Parts: sequence; C-alpha cells; structure tokens
Amino acid sequence: MFKREWKNIDRVLLGTCILITIISLCIIGSATHINKGVMNYGFAAKQAGAFVIDLAVLLTFCRYDYRKLKKYSKPLYIINLLMLAAVLFLGKSALGAQRWIQLGPITLQPSEFSKLIMIICMAAMISERVHELRTMRQILPIALFVGIPFLLVLKQPDLGTSLVFLGIAFGMLFVAEIKLSLLRNMFAAAVVAAPIGWHFLKAYQKERIAVFLNPNADPLGAGYHIIQSKIAIGSGLLFGKGLFNGTQSQLNFLPENHTDFIFSVIGEELGFLGCAGILFLYFLLIYRGLMIAKDCKDPFGMLLATGIVSMWVFQLLVNIGMTCGIMPVTGIPLPFMSYGVSALTTNMMALGILLSVYLRQQTMIF
Repeated sequence: MFKREWKNIDRVLLGTCILITIISLCIIGSATHINKGVMNYGFAAKQAGAFVIDLAVLLTFCRYDYRKLKKYSKPLYIINLLMLAAVLFLGKSALGAQRWIQLGPITLQPSEFSKLIMIICMAAMISERVHELRTMRQILPIALFVGIPFLLVLKQPDLGTSLVFLGIAFGMLFVAEIKLSLLRNMFAAAVVAAPIGWHFLKAYQKERIAVFLNPNADPLGAGYHIIQSKIAIGSGLLFGKGLFNGTQSQLNFLPENHTDFIFSVIGEELGFLGCAGILFLYFLLIYRGLMIAKDCKDPFGMLLATGIVSMWVFQLLVNIGMTCGIMPVTGIPLPFMSYGVSALTTNMMALGILLSVYLRQQTMIF
C-alpha cells in the first residue's frame, strides 16, 4: 500500500516544500550563527530537529484519509476555542503579546495550529452549502463561525494571524461560488467598520500602520524595522553578498532576521536572483496546490485544498510585502521559511492533508 501511495504522490509539491525548508535552515543558520560575538547554530539545529520530526507528521497526515476529518470538525472547533481561550489566561507574554503556551521545554503558539483547524472546520461547514451562498442570511452562520476565533486571536493581540483567518475564509467562499455581490457588500462593510476597529488596536499596532505610510517619521522607533529591511534587500543587488556575509543581518541591524524578516536576509545575501528563485519555488507550491483543488471532485477536499493554498498565499503576500515596505509590519511568518516550530509543524500538517487529497483523488481515478 505504501509503495502504491508513494508512486502516486505529488513529488513536485513534496519536493518543493522540502527544498524550501532545507534552504530555510541555511538562511536561519546564516542569520543567527553569531550571537554577541559567539558562534551559535542553536536556532538552525532546533528547526532542523523539528523538521525531522515533522517529516513523520507529514507522512502520517498524508496516509490518513482526509475525508475522515469531516466528522471531527465540531470537536476540533471546540478544542480550538478552548485552546485560544487558554492562551488569554495561561499564555506566555513576549514582544508585547500573549500568544504562547509553555509546555515544559516546548513553547507552542496555538494560533498557528488554529489556522489549520479553522480550515478543516470551515471546509466541513461550507461543503454543505456549496452553490447555496446567495444571501446574507446564508453567510451569517459562517461569519459567526469564523468571527469567534478571529476575536480570540485578535485579543492576544495577534492582528496578523487573525487577518489570515479572513484570507482563508475569502478563498474558500470564492470557490464555493458565493454570489459576488455579497463579497462586494462584505468588503464595503469592512471598509466602513475600519475606523471603528482602529480604536480597538493596541498602540504599537497603530504605530506600525502609521509608519507604513511614512517610515521616516520614526526611523529609530516604529519605522526601524521597515527601513533596515529595505536597506538589507536593496544592498544585495543582483547576486547578493553571499551566504553568511550579509552586514545588516550579521551585525544585528535587522531585527527578527530569522523569523518575520527572513526574506530580507535572502535579499541581502542571495540578491535579486536568490529572491527570484525562492519566489519560483513558492509559485510551484501554489500552482500545484491550486491544481489539486481544481481536480478534486469532492467538495470537502476541494475546500480543504483551497483553504490551505489561501493560507499560504495570504502569508506570502503579507510577509514579503512587509519586508519590501509595501505592507504594514505584522507578525506573519513566511511559510516553510521563517523560524518557528509551531509554524513549521502547522505547514507540514497542511502539506500532508493536501497530499492526502491528491492521493485519494488518484485512487478514485485509477
């Protein structure tokens, strides 16, 4: 059975994701190998260890029949809410936010896993309503379904991850053939509600949006990240300064160079060609994901694949746009690239589910 599954697996998709992750280990090692003048590859080693374990997780989800996930959607939704609520009371604070739970030596970020859980739950819910989303009354249950975890994540506060929920929901509703006039009305309502939402943002979140429009207004404060990121990417020119030779990242001018701003390190050390190569790999990733969604005849599988691809696309656009100064700074990681055990594990589980959809589709064909 395993040989037959391996023969039918989408090797382009699997190989692309593994290659991106291996490249990320090199970039993380380059960005963090010097700590206060001492050589230290601890971050790269920890990420590599998580990657090895996650390969087993990937294989498990790949061989598991994704269709069985549908019957667990309601319990998963309840677990998701309890998990996010627990962060508010038991969570560990860092960088002005309470997003992590400490389990012995392991630090987990539940909001990362929440994204995948929401994809499963929304796919189960929307699959029963495909071709029927024609009125606001039919959309309201879905909006409430997404809205509760959205608010819990926003409360942490984690504006970036909460916005990922909206990106996922938009992609899934679009392929479920929601009436386009409803999408326009929802977008218009969001624009009208934006001034109200502004008052609920934290001070640092407001600063990030303000400096997005003019980073030089506070070059040593809120605008520092964007300015240093643009300097790093621009200084790489065509070929880059070489791996382990970037000055902005090696001399710690670039903050969060192994997490949120890892693409800036790629731009500085590998140059325009390196960035183009990484973007091509992401293109393959998204393209294969879309093809799996397109070819899937099962509405639940199609929506699962769409939700996973929507999550990756949204994070790609926001993270890379942020490092280039065309998006506000948010804590959204670059899929398979940014350092973070929770984010990597979530993406590997998502990849496993996507491959499971592909394999079951091949089984139906052959």
